[in-house]
Amino acid sequence: MRITACLNGDRRPGAHPSLPVSAEQVARDAAAAVAAGADAVHVHPRAADGSEALDPQVLTPLLERLRAAIPGVPVSVTTALTAQPDPWLRYDLVQRWGALPDTATVNLHEPGAVEVARLLVDRRVGVEAGLESAASARLLAATGMAAEFTGVLVEPAHADIGAALEEAAAIDAVLDRAGIDLPRQMHGTDGTAWPVLEAAVAAGRDVRIGLEDTLRTADGAEAPDNAALVAEVVRLVSSAESRR
Repeated sequence: MRITACLNGDRRPGAHPSLPVSAEQVARDAAAAVAAGADAVHVHPRAADGSEALDPQVLTPLLERLRAAIPGVPVSVTTALTAQPDPWLRYDLVQRWGALPDTATVNLHEPGAVEVARLLVDRRVGVEAGLESAASARLLAATGMAAEFTGVLVEPAHADIGAALEEAAAIDAVLDRAGIDLPRQMHGTDGTAWPVLEAAVAAGRDVRIGLEDTLRTADGAEAPDNAALVAEVVRLVSSAESRR
């Protein structure tokens, strides 16, 4: 079971005392998360002012620092429209990337997502399809590109726990009917983060955790940092595996 540390997401600088923003902070935080048990890291690159950015001059130094801090550990970056709201400018930025991540997440419900996914595949970057709903899963099936992707993120966009778990099941059902057997990593956000993660662990799925998904530990306390969240998931996974 792979554990990915999602370090910062689209959260505003200062949203949490330990939220990593600069390349130096992200690299240091990634090393701590990997030491705590993470198998991969996922990041949202940040410009000098702390805003999300996909510009090559932002991504390249970040990847250089990460490769030095966590050699051999897979690095995933976002391509979300929160980082660049114009889908055509986003395409242009990704096309101009010099240094390349191991994988990139592409939210299929966003405008221009399929085009960005095709570009990444052409550039030999692994694509993780972000599926927020059953409709997103049907779009993945309709593209005919699933075999070229490296995995899917089952990430139901519901604040209600029950609704989130139902949507995750609906996404799985669409993928199963379409014969898409890519690795599935399941996660929630904020109030649904821990319940969805616990369901994923129970199902033996790959999981992710970090300040992108939640600022709190499973008991509701403020999380110290990403490494502490990863360590908690490692204990949860170990406990679940010992019961199997």
